[in-house]
Amino acid sequence: LQVDLWQPSSPFHIVEGMVTDVRVSQNTSRSLLPYLQQANIQYTILISDLQKAIENQTGLRSYRNRRSLSGYNYEVYHSLEEIQGWMHHLNKTHSDLIHMFSVGKSYEGRPLFVLKLGKRSRPYKKAVWIDCGIHAREWIGPAFCQWFVKEALQTYQTDPAMKKMLTQLYFYIMPVFNVDGYQFSWTNDRFWRKTRSKNTRFRCHGVDANRNWKVKWCDEGASFHPCDDTYCGPFPESEPEVKAVAHFLRRHRKQIKAYLSFHAYAQMLLYPYSYKYATIPNFNCVESAAYNAVNALQSAYGIRYRYGPASSTLYVSSGSSMDWAYKNGIPYAFAFELRDTGHFGFLLPETLIKPTCTETMLAVKNITLHLLKKCH
Repeated sequence: LQVDLWQPSSPFHIVEGMVTDVRVSQNTSRSLLPYLQQANIQYTILISDLQKAIENQTGLRSYRNRRSLSGYNYEVYHSLEEIQGWMHHLNKTHSDLIHMFSVGKSYEGRPLFVLKLGKRSRPYKKAVWIDCGIHAREWIGPAFCQWFVKEALQTYQTDPAMKKMLTQLYFYIMPVFNVDGYQFSWTNDRFWRKTRSKNTRFRCHGVDANRNWKVKWCDEGASFHPCDDTYCGPFPESEPEVKAVAHFLRRHRKQIKAYLSFHAYAQMLLYPYSYKYATIPNFNCVESAAYNAVNALQSAYGIRYRYGPASSTLYVSSGSSMDWAYKNGIPYAFAFELRDTGHFGFLLPETLIKPTCTETMLAVKNITLHLLKKCH
């Protein structure tokens, strides 16, 4: 039976007593459900008509005025073209706080745009790196990256905490890391996860951009098979997107003090290590930052996030960007798994963009201010 595993991302992680989310075609469900009943495996149907749910999310696009950026709607999901247009627009209209540049090109030749956000108050400033959309189908990620920029620009004058952040730090924000995959999730397959590089031997596309980093590459929690969702690629940094970002981070490793990557879904705040069960040297600092961030997040709507080392909190996975950033001298490396816990999964409704981003904003501000307090 062919199923698309939503949670966890790889069958290797499935253990007895674990809740697993799978997507199945209508035909498959006819044979899967009787099988689960026979095997005495409890199940719940979370979304009975997935096609309809997808159409509800992207089908109503036409009547929106999507061209005017002054009225840019941060509470809907945006296509890659719209997001890049929005970045260009901000670069023009907020040149005092924003500088847009590209770190390279994707496999299909798209520019990999990053926004540098912050006051040019002094020549050298520490920085925070934020990326969203390493996995194409996790649309709430890019939505949060855009929300973060909006909040920074709107509250910079009135919120002392934001003013402090933008004065004392630079933020490098990459709203869509996996541009080819994200585009593909809009045009062809809503649940596409990987990049879009071609594999000649297997005719399967794509590599898991979060298993392609040069840190315990293709060990536990990653697959050598090109058709798998967690395929680690032919070699580390085989994906131009990963290579470009790794190159940028290496060049700025002295300046960048925090690395934040946004994923979905699980409602977790994870820190290293992902590839092994071991305690990081600066555990106390990172752990207290995570604890405070999760409490700040919960204060908005009562949403509880689990937090801890990725390996024991989520599952062991090798070749992740977070572990790589940490190993390359960035002391605070976090991966957020945003809402929800599986009720909507990757199809988080647009009505939940605002609450999700609002609460996540509190956590990110909390981590950033913690960073300025000097605990290494």
